[in-house]
Amino acid sequence: MVRKFDFLIIGSGVAGMSYALKVAEARKGKIAIICKTTLEESNTTKAQGGISSVTDLALDNFEKHIHDTMVAGDYINDPAAVHQVVTQAPDGIRDLVKWGVNFDRKEDGTFDLHREGGHSEFRILHHADDTGAEIQRGLMAAVRQHPDIEVLEHHFAVEIITQHHLGVRVTRRTPDIECYGAYVLNLASGKIDTFLSKVTLMATGGTGAVYQTTTNPNIATGDGIAMVYRAKGKVQDMEFVQFHPTALYHPRETHPAYLITEAMRGYGGILRLPSGEEFMQKYDERLSLAPRDIVARAIDNEMKIHGIDHVCLDVTHKDAEETKRHFPNIFEKCLSIGIDITKQYIPVTPCAHYMCGGIKVDLDGQSSIRRLYAVGECSCTGLHGGNRLASNSLIEAVVYADAAAKHSLSVVDQYDFNERVPKWNDEGTMTNEEKVLISQDAREVGQIMSTYVGIVRSDLRLRRAWERLDLLYEETEDLFKRVKATRDICELRNMINVGYLITRQALERKESRGLHYTVDYDRHALDKTKTDPFKN
Repeated sequence: MVRKFDFLIIGSGVAGMSYALKVAEARKGKIAIICKTTLEESNTTKAQGGISSVTDLALDNFEKHIHDTMVAGDYINDPAAVHQVVTQAPDGIRDLVKWGVNFDRKEDGTFDLHREGGHSEFRILHHADDTGAEIQRGLMAAVRQHPDIEVLEHHFAVEIITQHHLGVRVTRRTPDIECYGAYVLNLASGKIDTFLSKVTLMATGGTGAVYQTTTNPNIATGDGIAMVYRAKGKVQDMEFVQFHPTALYHPRETHPAYLITEAMRGYGGILRLPSGEEFMQKYDERLSLAPRDIVARAIDNEMKIHGIDHVCLDVTHKDAEETKRHFPNIFEKCLSIGIDITKQYIPVTPCAHYMCGGIKVDLDGQSSIRRLYAVGECSCTGLHGGNRLASNSLIEAVVYADAAAKHSLSVVDQYDFNERVPKWNDEGTMTNEEKVLISQDAREVGQIMSTYVGIVRSDLRLRRAWERLDLLYEETEDLFKRVKATRDICELRNMINVGYLITRQALERKESRGLHYTVDYDRHALDKTKTDPFKN
């Protein structure tokens, strides 16, 4: 079956839905959002802490937010992207409120602002401790009410369509690669349909599921990044994988791990060893409110030094009723496993959380492939540099969705549907034995990435990961050619592609910078007066 849409949106988090609502306002054509599970399930829903924006002008300003973002990113951010997101953030907040998102407010009606690690001021808007879920709820309601937006759940994009599918040889040096839509697997029928589009937006979220433990939902397999890479699009900064310092340590729940929001440290939570001893003073003068890369490495180091599998976050010194009011979901979650956070330490450990790199885009959200845009965690705007500042991701998605909508609306009338695109070749069979191979290989990818491409790296570990991923790649591509496409094997292909990109780009960066820390390139190697507390 062939379907035609003026705007095809692959992904249904804050990025995809914000873009859909923006282009729908213009009434310039048919819009489709496809999501491989349901509209509710996305990385956005899992975001607890909040969304950053300068709102209290008596204490805060754009210059401070820009400075905090550049410092957290180790000054390899794109200054233009940082300026764009920070200065347009208030407009993005107004859009979210207009679409029905509720943020907590004080009695006087002003926003109740939190502070998180790396922020010099209180600028985090939130909805209790489930901000992402509230944003997703508000946007879903607005999307479902709009007559021009069609939502197609349980549809999985297998590949984007380019000249390659018309028989043209496409390489990474091809200057005019174009996207004509996507081949989409209908999970109900098992058939792959051809979705033609004038403009395609990739908003597929993150890559956390390529690691053994992650705060991301299981759907975060890097699909958009892998599809664009296979289509010879530019992918950048994949070495910068952010490990959230404080996921709830609970051995029986590893995937996804339950996030203990950074706002809890902004609230006054103190990181301690299980013995009660503080340790962050050894690593950074900002203590528990240091940026995530520093805190995650510090925790990882303390766990190795003491031979322990977690550290602790302490809020027992705070008012109990206030703690329960600010963090009701975390309180209930911990209580469900026997921990009263008002009286007991919270066991925490770092795990994979956010991808700072991805599909390289310009200030309009355009990728290196014409007619293809990318927004949200699957994109690399340059905002984050070497490390994402807490709560900058949700606002980045809203601001870039607006930029991509404005640009694509200005050019969509120049494009036509490419009627020469062939149907997907649907030959192949699937056996139970092959399904076992796929699930085992997916587990192996997670083990490889967590063991060799984690918080602290070395060239030896990275090369070992490369070799093992290369073997999995060859086996999986051979299998993919022989079987019918299913969600399982498509996700496995994407996970292997993403793992390869993280590993390769980590090997190419010959320094420790931001989230990429390697013992082979000590940050202080050229300064003999400094010692590195992480190098044990």
